Amino acid sequence: MATVIVDKFHSDSGSQSTAKKTAGGADLPVEPANASPMASKSWPIDPRKITTWLKGLAAPTLGILAFLALWAVLAPQVDTSLGSLPGPVEVSAQGVALFEEWSVAQDQKAEFYSAQDTRNDAAIASGGETRDFEYSGPPTFLDQIWTSLATVALGFFLATIVAVPIGLICGLSKTFNAAINPIVQIMKPVSPLAWLPIVTMVISATMTDPEPSLPKSFVISAIVVMLCSLWSTLINTAIGAASIDKDLLNVGKVLRLGWFAKLTRLVLPSALPYIFTGMRLSLGVGWMVLIAAEMLAQNPGLGKFVWDEFQNGSSQSLARIMFAVIVIGLIGFMLDRIMMLLQNFASRNRTV
Repeated sequence: MATVIVDKFHSDSGSQSTAKKTAGGADLPVEPANASPMASKSWPIDPRKITTWLKGLAAPTLGILAFLALWAVLAPQVDTSLGSLPGPVEVSAQGVALFEEWSVAQDQKAEFYSAQDTRNDAAIASGGETRDFEYSGPPTFLDQIWTSLATVALGFFLATIVAVPIGLICGLSKTFNAAINPIVQIMKPVSPLAWLPIVTMVISATMTDPEPSLPKSFVISAIVVMLCSLWSTLINTAIGAASIDKDLLNVGKVLRLGWFAKLTRLVLPSALPYIFTGMRLSLGVGWMVLIAAEMLAQNPGLGKFVWDEFQNGSSQSLARIMFAVIVIGLIGFMLDRIMMLLQNFASRNRTV
């Protein structure tokens, strides 16, 4: 079918547009000749979403700036035994200094292993015996951050594998829930400072190996984190399992699903949002508990770093403690965001 292009003039607007006509006389819309090429492109991101995102970011940014300004003004007016309270500039300077200390320690560690390799190569060439040693330098601030993250990860993992099964049984059995509820309500408010001596004595009595695979202080801190953080996951899991739609349970009876099939196909998908909510709460509690546990157990980590700086009492200690407090808060915030993303991902897969 032939196509003829015809120009039409609109007297009301004075603008020229182009239209296509087929042999049958039907008009087909055609873009104006002077149309901007940008108008025909489909942008991957809607500019309106960017504007909304920037507007939502404005209020938190202003709040943080106002807090920093208030901190900078009021900090010099507070006198302590170590001098005036450091402001944002002094605290950030100590953060840079801690990173530089980590860089120097990494260079020293590399030099140590390089010298050890050179010495071993010479021993091999002369027919001697090689000897390998571990670098035993003091842990830096970044090293202690990784230690704290590993400790809370172990404690959170132990809390999850204990709390989720018990919570599911509590939600499915009213008798079991009534039996265990008093224990949960009594143990839930116990402070980590009360758990620490008991856990320390138990772990010291059970870990008798002179060279254990994990340091005792590390295990003690992780167990304390587990004991203080599992209750939120347990309670929320029980609520999620108990709130399952009764029609689903009736369908399971009609289909004659076994106990395991009923658990995996009906109970767990329905209780998953509650489980993740409890896990988010447990992770936040565990991160808070960890600092106190590391202080008293003397396990290398952020808690021990804060305690050591407090005992040090130098002119830089207070700024370093405040920097550590900020880092602790930022890590806690990031851990919560990670758990929220995992919750959204799991919920999306559940509904698809």
